[in-house]
Amino acid sequence: MAPMSEVHTGGRGSSAPNPLPLTSTVDDAVVGLKFDAAGLVPAVVQDDRDGIVLMVAWMDAEAVRRTLTTGRTWFWSRSRRRYWQKGETSGHVQHVRSVTADCDGDTLLVRVEQVGPACHTGTRSCFSHPLGSGS
Repeated sequence: MAPMSEVHTGGRGSSAPNPLPLTSTVDDAVVGLKFDAAGLVPAVVQDDRDGIVLMVAWMDAEAVRRTLTTGRTWFWSRSRRRYWQKGETSGHVQHVRSVTADCDGDTLLVRVEQVGPACHTGTRSCFSHPLGSGS
């Protein structure tokens, strides 16, 4: 997939006939985010086709930049203290369709085309264990 040409940040997009270069758009998007004390924001990853929530992971500013410029999801591993790209070992990649910040700019919604299962356990979604009776 080619790098993303559009970044959604809480609805503040531009419909100008001459859009900014991608790097300016990416830098502007990252500056507008509110990272926690560890420099991270949660990223909720959702299937673009049917809306199923696939997983949640953490991004710092560099992971957001990599995701927006490569069109593939990148995250920061808090336990391994390194960047990781979804599918780098499993082949179960995520092709990014859009990245949108919430109204506070402190959480991201990443809509993707998922190839294979999203969860490291082999299930489609990491959210497959209901708690309680579900009522």
